[in-house]
Amino acid sequence: MPARKKTSAAEAIILAGGSGTRMGGDKQYLPLAGRPMIEWTVEAFASSGLFDGIVLALGPENLKKYGPAWARAGVKTAPAGETRTESLRNAFRLVSPGAELVAVHDGARPFADAALIKACLAGAEAAGAAVPAVPLKDTVKTVSGDGKSFEKTPPRSSLMAVQTPQCYRRAVLAGLLERAAAGKDYSDESQVLEEMGIKAAVVPSSYRNIKVTTPEDLIIAEAFMKDEKEKTATGRIKMPVSRAGFGYDIHRLVEGRPLILGGIKIEHTKGLLGHSDGDVVLHSVCDALLGSISAGEIGVYFPPTDLTIMGISSIEIAEKTLEVLASKKARIVNVDITIVAEEPKLKPHYEAIRDSVAKILKLDKSDVSVKAKSREGLGDIGHGEAMVCYAAASVVK
Repeated sequence: MPARKKTSAAEAIILAGGSGTRMGGDKQYLPLAGRPMIEWTVEAFASSGLFDGIVLALGPENLKKYGPAWARAGVKTAPAGETRTESLRNAFRLVSPGAELVAVHDGARPFADAALIKACLAGAEAAGAAVPAVPLKDTVKTVSGDGKSFEKTPPRSSLMAVQTPQCYRRAVLAGLLERAAAGKDYSDESQVLEEMGIKAAVVPSSYRNIKVTTPEDLIIAEAFMKDEKEKTATGRIKMPVSRAGFGYDIHRLVEGRPLILGGIKIEHTKGLLGHSDGDVVLHSVCDALLGSISAGEIGVYFPPTDLTIMGISSIEIAEKTLEVLASKKARIVNVDITIVAEEPKLKPHYEAIRDSVAKILKLDKSDVSVKAKSREGLGDIGHGEAMVCYAAASVVK
């Protein structure tokens, strides 16, 4: 499913710190269709293209055991608290400041699909909060305090069974957590909204979006998963994994050309000769990024035989590379750049190049490394006739 056109940045919190007493064990890591159930849940959010980040709340043992693996997959982890609300508080602290919408989901609910998640985010953006729900199938009765007799029958038409993901504007969720009584455990955090006078939008959901709580639920979940596998060619969506790419470029140094490195002009008597502006830094970085997702190299998208792109800025090449990465749902983790040149001396320009590359790739500066080496007077590079750049890049896809 194509990613939503983002009007607000969104992140997801997945709560997976429950003890699973009714399952007789840790339900989030029980096998479902051959994999831990929590992996299916995280995949639903990671593969939707709707979120800029995911925070997973785990119990102490699982945090220690699985936390590093989740970090490598680009998922942040938080320690679960004594109550659901405390787990949510801990996870919310790790939500990026720029996230305007936050989805809160049960780790044991592996069948939320992209369409439902997108509808819940849209509902939250419009109303402040949105909760998925389905009509009740069974008649519901209230019972006496001792549980021995029924007292009355509420009209079923006015009742719904609520699910997750429950989505909120960031400020609404912050207010909810501030209002929630300390030490009190809410089975459903949206009930605090009623105390705040906020009415959550109802998002029609599916009966397949079950929460696996009992052994019988696991049997149903296995049946649903088998059904989904039969409907898809691959059987499952890939978990986000780290991938690496390597790039290399070389250009001749000649008089009469500007020296462009990493998108900025460096004052020098010579510049790099090329079909474009000859920016060996961006060329090698783009090749590394494309290689990390097996998407070829920049010559595929900007062939040197195309005279219409003569002199093109390498920033445009980088922008095209970012589009290709986005189409493959890949996120850049970091880039490491090594320039090999005898002249000019590049150490004074390290920070400016890092700033520029980070801006072009939409990264934090801390995720961009730049360094330079010489060839000690050896060969064309050592004689100041050419410049080489090597780049390594890692992405999560």
